[in-house]
Amino acid sequence: MAIAPQKLASACEEKDGGAAHVDAPELRLFVMGLFFIFGGITSLNDVIIPKLKELFTLNYTQAMLVQFCFFTAYLVIGIPGAKLVKKIGYMRGAVAGLLTMMVGCLLFIPASQNAVYELFLFALFVLASGVVIVQVVANPLISLLGKPETAHSRLTFAQAFNSLGTTIFPIVGSGLILGSLATVTADQLSGAELDAYRTAESQAIVHGYLGIAAALAVVAAAVWMFRNRLKGERHEASAGLAGFDLLKRPRFGFGALCIFLYVGAEVSIGSLIVSYLMQGHVMALPEQAAGKLIGLYWGGAMVGRFIGSAVMRLVSPGKLLACVAAGAIALILISISTAGAVSGYSLLAIGLMNAIMFPTIFSLASERLGSRAADGSGIINVAIFGGAVIPLATGALADVTGSLGLALLLPAACYAIIAAFGIYARRPAAV
Repeated sequence: MAIAPQKLASACEEKDGGAAHVDAPELRLFVMGLFFIFGGITSLNDVIIPKLKELFTLNYTQAMLVQFCFFTAYLVIGIPGAKLVKKIGYMRGAVAGLLTMMVGCLLFIPASQNAVYELFLFALFVLASGVVIVQVVANPLISLLGKPETAHSRLTFAQAFNSLGTTIFPIVGSGLILGSLATVTADQLSGAELDAYRTAESQAIVHGYLGIAAALAVVAAAVWMFRNRLKGERHEASAGLAGFDLLKRPRFGFGALCIFLYVGAEVSIGSLIVSYLMQGHVMALPEQAAGKLIGLYWGGAMVGRFIGSAVMRLVSPGKLLACVAAGAIALILISISTAGAVSGYSLLAIGLMNAIMFPTIFSLASERLGSRAADGSGIINVAIFGGAVIPLATGALADVTGSLGLALLLPAACYAIIAAFGIYARRPAAV
């Protein structure tokens, strides 16, 4: 998933007062790795949702608490995380985020041993807290690692690594987590047998996240070795609620709302893909096979970024945003009104429509903010909380209606508002 640049009001300033950059090319690969890791971990939620849903016999609302707890971290940790990075610096901040992520992964061990769903949710919140801190570091740091005039291309390239992670992790995770040899299901058991089944089956989740924890420990150790590499790093102080007054500006307020809705719609669809494709009237796939197709959804977003960046040279960003949002709505309607492969692949193709939405909404909303750009970026980061709210509401709608197809009408409504924003923002912002 594309994540908002959390542009801290910071500078590693040159003596002449010009634009800052750091001559540390060896750190670029490390930052690319961060984008890959936190992108992959975020999309891995789409794999563990159906697993936990079966283990704990959850309805869709309860299953979507996975995304609620994960994305609530953006609301709770976003601003404190930025303050932490300002206090201890980028490199030490990255280490703090990586270690927090590692702790979150390790918390899956007691969650599995006790077979308690709430412990899994807590582990995901801690894991996401680390992800937020790492993102606070990664976006501005990639801008510093080179000349200012090439910062945009570096960030775009780094975001491609994010998409690569969101594509690969679900494919690998499906084989590790959804591949089960069990001949029974949780709803057939009770008492001690049920607890033993949950503990045994959740070991697949534990093993996957233990592997991630080991990788995070290695990366954190490597980053610590470079903790003093950014000489002269300084950060400007900012008020705790800086930027919220920007919501009074119609263009920015509308854009922030659309970020909230976009992340929510994207995450909702990704979370339901496995269950949707397993339905008999869609593709009737086994759980593991359906899980592997999640990679097509996120892979479409990766490919679409390259296509969208070329098309945007010919079409205004606002008009293109309206078009892809309308395309997403059309694909949802095709999916819920057809059956078989057409229904399944129409849903997966929405990833291609999602590709340019986040950066385009962000840039259109942030036009003419000037010196308030950093504050605006912080508010956009908080708006990612939509990934907690919209999926939960979509799950509740699925439970009430008994239909995943009807539940997808909520993401479709989100895309409709985004299309309206594209039309509204098709012209340059007024001064």
